[in-house]
Amino acid sequence: MVTITGLDLKNPTILAAGIMGTTGASLVRVAKEGAGAVVTKSIGPSPEEGHPNPSMLQLECGFLNAMGLPNPSYVDFTKEIEIAKKEAYVPVIASIFGGNADEFVKIVQGLSPAKPDAFELNLSCPHAEGYGAMIGSDPIIVKEITSEVCNNTDVPVWVKLTPNVTDIVLIGEAAASGGADAVVAINTVRAMAIDIASGYPILGNGFGGLSGPAIKPIAIKCVYELYDKLDIPVIGVGGISTWQDAVEMIMAGASAVQVGSAVFEGLDVFSSISSGIDSFLTEIGYDGVEDIIGLAHEMV
Repeated sequence: MVTITGLDLKNPTILAAGIMGTTGASLVRVAKEGAGAVVTKSIGPSPEEGHPNPSMLQLECGFLNAMGLPNPSYVDFTKEIEIAKKEAYVPVIASIFGGNADEFVKIVQGLSPAKPDAFELNLSCPHAEGYGAMIGSDPIIVKEITSEVCNNTDVPVWVKLTPNVTDIVLIGEAAASGGADAVVAINTVRAMAIDIASGYPILGNGFGGLSGPAIKPIAIKCVYELYDKLDIPVIGVGGISTWQDAVEMIMAGASAVQVGSAVFEGLDVFSSISSGIDSFLTEIGYDGVEDIIGLAHEMV
């Protein structure tokens, strides 16, 4: 059992936003496969079709995607959260995005009747015009949005941070000063691929975000820095596909880990990671995950 921002998770693995979170049924399926909590896809103020295809590309080092935050809007997503809440039996976190504080508050108020267990503010998507990292790179805006959301909900507020900034700690501190209960680090890293036969960028949007094994060292460093400076929990995400990856992230300072790209290899990744962590803790004589959170900081 792991407790984060007052939420009890049966294990420290969480489904990351944007992966298998498009319907209540898919969230329930992931929960039944062993995830300790699930995060919905990012939901916005109005319906969005997203970027033109191709919007996703598998590379030798991970995935490149530019989905563009497609979603039905918060009005039509409420029923999906209600389904997940009724049948998943794990915390259900609503990932939301907007262009300003008013839009975030509007979505929070609209989704609150569905009783999500927490809100995750997407201030980090690297390829959505007017949303995500475009506003999440400004600490003043991050603090304002976080503060307004916190003033309009009684459930925990997590803020997902972008690595596409000079100093992620500065953004994390802004979220914390705005009242965030936790930060999530990191989202994808800006990247692109070009078709050498034609000279054209492969993704319909031209560029997108890189996820998967290639960004794990970046995520580890960001989590390490945030843990060192913040007094709120850090939830690590980026390139986690094995229990060893998860343990490394936890030792860097993560209280729990989110899993995204690795889900494409099979939903048993959650049970595999959680059982691997348990075996590791037993082998080295620790009582629980809390005993190794931030352990790497004691070694320097």
